Amino acid sequence: MTEQINDIKAETKMEMDMAMEHLEKELSKIRAGKAHPSMLSSIMVEYYGMLTPLNQVATVNTPDARSLSIKPFEKSALQEIERAIFGANLGFTPQNDGENIRINIPPLTEERRRDLAKMIRAEGENAKISLRNARKSAMDSVKALLKDGLSEDMGKDAEGDIQGIVNNYGKKVDALVKAKEAEITSI
Repeated sequence: MTEQINDIKAETKMEMDMAMEHLEKELSKIRAGKAHPSMLSSIMVEYYGMLTPLNQVATVNTPDARSLSIKPFEKSALQEIERAIFGANLGFTPQNDGENIRINIPPLTEERRRDLAKMIRAEGENAKISLRNARKSAMDSVKALLKDGLSEDMGKDAEGDIQGIVNNYGKKVDALVKAKEAEITSI
């Protein structure tokens, strides 16, 4: 039974690690006023009838801290890339010069900073929901073991350990969210 409890804990940690990775990835997409190629990582371009990630149809560079340069592998993809950037509704206005697309990153306004802070908190809450779901799944597994003959003391200890794991990950989520909010709100 102890081995099964350890398996449950390990699986719970794995699920929570995945939730943390997802949160970090989502937070990296939220811009802090500086240009970074990952800002466009979520854009999908209609390319030969299929939705394709932008980085597979073009090279994205940052010539300076306030702009992005997109050079498509084929000129015929320029219009589709421009359309995809508009459609992604990221608050950018792409400028097409016939060979490249240039995006100037506007400085963040106070209102936009508040909106981004709300988005960051929402991502943090989504991560916490994932943590709670992992905890519920683990607790259900422990309860199933209790029905199969696990002693109540071992069950209570396992539940306490699982709750401790959840609390630690919750603190990590709070720290990530707080750091990203500070990055966004600082001028």
